[in-house]
Amino acid sequence: MIRYALKCAKAHEFESWFQSAGAYDSLRGAGHVACPMCGDTEVEKLLMAPSVRPARKAEGAKPTLQAPASQMEAALAAMRAEIEKNSDYVGMNFVAEARKMHAGEAPERAIHGEAKLEEAKKLIEEGIPVAPLPFVPKRQAN
Repeated sequence: MIRYALKCAKAHEFESWFQSAGAYDSLRGAGHVACPMCGDTEVEKLLMAPSVRPARKAEGAKPTLQAPASQMEAALAAMRAEIEKNSDYVGMNFVAEARKMHAGEAPERAIHGEAKLEEAKKLIEEGIPVAPLPFVPKRQAN
């Protein structure tokens, strides 16, 4: 795995993990690397320092949480926490669950999950209200 610091054409900076440098190149070339703040797919890598293992003395030290770098990051973190607290994560079953609820085949509830852009557009065309999230959901294990 490799982590890149990235920046979109609108100057939003963010980080993302990729399986390899080649995976990043192919995903970016296909337009699948997007800014989590604005959705822009015109993304470039920033210069990064390599990750260095801490000295043995520091190994026992407790890690500290980084404070949000901006008000935007703080607002996004708060929004994410509210969404995750008040809705069910349905993962890749999002489209099927949204259709079941719309058809009355499942109880209505707040859900969040993952869907391909084409699938989300079809839901909207069918009159099913959905909205993109400004972050990538944390994948949850069963």
